[in-house]
Amino acid sequence: MEKKKRGGFSSSIGFVLSAAGSAVGVGNIWRFPYLAAQDGGGLFLLIYLILVLTFGFTLLTTDIALGRRTKKNALKAFGSIRPKWDFLGKMTFLVPAIIMTYYAVVGGWITKYVLVYATGAGQTAAQDEYFTSFITSKAAPIFFTLLFLALTSFVVYCGVEKGIERFSKMVMPGLIFMIIGIALFSLTLRHTDASGVERTGLQGLAVYMIPDLTGITISRFLKILLDAMSQLFFSLSVSMGIMITYGSYVKKDVNLNRSISQIELFDTGVALLAGMMIIPAVYVFSGTEGMTSGASLMFVSLPKVFSAMGGIGTIIGFVFFVMVAFAALTSCISIMETLVANCMELFHASRKTVSLIVSVIFAVASVVICMGYHVFYFELPLPNGQTAQLLDLMDYISNSFLLPLICLLTCVFVGWVIKPQWIIEEMEISGHTFRRKKLYAFMIRYVAPILMLIIFLQSAGCF
Repeated sequence: MEKKKRGGFSSSIGFVLSAAGSAVGVGNIWRFPYLAAQDGGGLFLLIYLILVLTFGFTLLTTDIALGRRTKKNALKAFGSIRPKWDFLGKMTFLVPAIIMTYYAVVGGWITKYVLVYATGAGQTAAQDEYFTSFITSKAAPIFFTLLFLALTSFVVYCGVEKGIERFSKMVMPGLIFMIIGIALFSLTLRHTDASGVERTGLQGLAVYMIPDLTGITISRFLKILLDAMSQLFFSLSVSMGIMITYGSYVKKDVNLNRSISQIELFDTGVALLAGMMIIPAVYVFSGTEGMTSGASLMFVSLPKVFSAMGGIGTIIGFVFFVMVAFAALTSCISIMETLVANCMELFHASRKTVSLIVSVIFAVASVVICMGYHVFYFELPLPNGQTAQLLDLMDYISNSFLLPLICLLTCVFVGWVIKPQWIIEEMEISGHTFRRKKLYAFMIRYVAPILMLIIFLQSAGCF
């Protein structure tokens, strides 16, 4: 058997773009805008920005520093520091494994919409039952899922420097330019509805940016806080082994302080621009009612918006879904890379061998998830009050149950077992001062564990 060879990033910018590519995914472009829309716009943004600078910074720093200091992937990183905590690495490995079963399915849906708009069939996609009829069909979702998974597998198969880093350097700048372009275009929109009411993109921007405190109560504020925390948690790819894996590839002379700040800036900037891109457009053509469509915003509401734009809507729709496809692809690559890297260490096998085996396993799993909308269809009540099909169940187990629990245990491990100084030393090993070390120590020991416990209890249906 070919001896396993560990990869690495060739430069600091390669690491930042790859990590940002992982963080900037469907969560930023799809989940963030609809949460911001339903949670009072500016109030959600304000809370989110505060959390980024405190809560998000703490979790991101922990994962990346753990990876670089141990030079191991999540499966073995915790056990290499304290053998009794090896179980936490195994729990962390479960998260990307579960997410990978359905992320390619969502990627396949996005790929389908790219083709729809590329062929000029945007008006068809705007029909009420189009999305439902697509995901419940027998063959089409499977085809597009496997196509998306094949693209992901190819990049991971090529390795860290030649695959992930090179792909991220090509895609991320283009992704940013597309988001900025559509966001600026959204602000120029103007529409008069059947009742004669005129709405503009700038009015939609005001709805998005200015806090709406109408009818605010303590319980509603708590809900917005929890939504912002869960979004940040989901967005930054923390506590799922991805950032530990990427951190293990980073050279010791890289200034992690600067790199982490750049990742935060990339991730938050894209999320804010995504909201500016989507919310004004939806507001112009659908009013405030269209902004409450929730999770169906991207696949149901937005095609109606593009349709209402007329001929240019097909072009805007195509560019939009290409952009979302890039974002989904970079995130899916990071998830698969974590699984491949862990399996390479676990089985002492080559990247190419492991990549092929992992791809086949998750191709089968993804097909099963696709069939969850017809052959394996069921409706299961969840502890958080929602009703789940197969894909929703996998999402709940990974993102709403395991992630908060793993993050809580990680905070206890770093804050109280190995102590914050262990991370601080790694942050300063390159000779650069860790300016936020007092904030980090306070957050990891006291604030972050409490916040994660609240999220976990909420997801478990305790309140």
